[in-house]
Amino acid sequence: MSSFEVQGGHRLSGEIIPQGAKNEALQVICATLLTSRKVIIRNIPDILDVNNLIRLLKTIGVKIQKLNEQDYSFQADEVDTETFKSESYLKFAGSIRGSVMVIGPLLARKGTGVLPKPGGDKIGRRRLDTHFHGLVKLGAEFDYSSGESLFRITAKKLKGKYILLEEASVTGTANIIMAASMAVGKTTIYNAACEPYIQQLCLMLNRMGARISGIGSNLLTIEGVHELHGCEHTLLPDMIEIGSFVGMAALTRSSLTIKNASIEHLAMIPASFRKIGIPLEQKGDDIIIPEMDHYEISHFIDGSILTISDGIWPALTPDLLSVFLVVATQAKGSVLIHQKMFESRLFFVDKLIDMGAQIILCDPHRATIIGMNHQFPLRGTTMTSPDIRAGVALLIAALSAEGTSIIHNIEQIDRGYQNIDARLRALGAKIKRID
Repeated sequence: MSSFEVQGGHRLSGEIIPQGAKNEALQVICATLLTSRKVIIRNIPDILDVNNLIRLLKTIGVKIQKLNEQDYSFQADEVDTETFKSESYLKFAGSIRGSVMVIGPLLARKGTGVLPKPGGDKIGRRRLDTHFHGLVKLGAEFDYSSGESLFRITAKKLKGKYILLEEASVTGTANIIMAASMAVGKTTIYNAACEPYIQQLCLMLNRMGARISGIGSNLLTIEGVHELHGCEHTLLPDMIEIGSFVGMAALTRSSLTIKNASIEHLAMIPASFRKIGIPLEQKGDDIIIPEMDHYEISHFIDGSILTISDGIWPALTPDLLSVFLVVATQAKGSVLIHQKMFESRLFFVDKLIDMGAQIILCDPHRATIIGMNHQFPLRGTTMTSPDIRAGVALLIAALSAEGTSIIHNIEQIDRGYQNIDARLRALGAKIKRID
């Protein structure tokens, strides 16, 4: 197990390029299972979650070649479904949250799939009902063995259907899209997730020969095709990492430039930061965060306390609420953070309270933050990262704090942030990795 030792209180400066989008990578890598032809994916981030998914695909026979630091080729012409029965496959697949998205393409192409209950962040219940209800509507037969914690799904032939999703699940939408792309007839998915990750997946599948329309909306129409071919695809920059760097610049009172941010795909993220007083400047496709000694949280029009909450895209993504929460601790004013999706994601605030933050945890979903306007800086402490997003929020807090902080279990941060310590040192951060 590794830890970060962070000496806080140092301002950062310079330029940083965001990595490729983690959540998009997990989807489009699984989509390579839909064809026997070669698929090239560019701008893949070097992070644990993605690297483990690549390893998983290798175990079932996908030929994978690393072309350079960020680009890979995938060819799934010899996928071995017998591998699904091996104990080593099931144990490894169960440790990777993204493994759930192999089910849709394997069902479409091979007619079968086996998946152990997947792992990932401990941020509350992350049910898979949407995935399997959608696949069953396409004609699959589904079985869950609670004793083995195994999902088994088979289909002789998938047929297009009208599917109304009970929740706009991103990974559930992705799984159903991939399965429907090779089903017989037309599939309509209503209440589909429409995040940039889903849009990118649809665009990639269309380049492979799929027929998907309605991209960018919550109503997708998919005309099934008999087979798909290869293509090249480039990942968007990771919008969660972009938001993390914005928050980091604000809390450490630093001036940073985020290069090639693909601003058109950030939706409500810039506007939400402006609500808590952070004036993002745009130059071309770059985001510039100016050095600020103070930033002030706005109010609603009637003067009531501001609420920052997550919602279905293009509303604010839930993955950034941990960053907004920690940034608000040193703002001028107060804000209510309302995390609607996961009931355990705010439980890391006790660590911020130990650092001197003024936070009232109202319930598992809501926390009120009383900003200290940099008059009472956070204090360095020893803490443990519970999940990816809380982990980077604690890292941001440590960078701004007086004194030295130790963050344990940084493998959680490594799951989503590429070589983060070295990249931050290049900006002037005092951070080192301790094994």
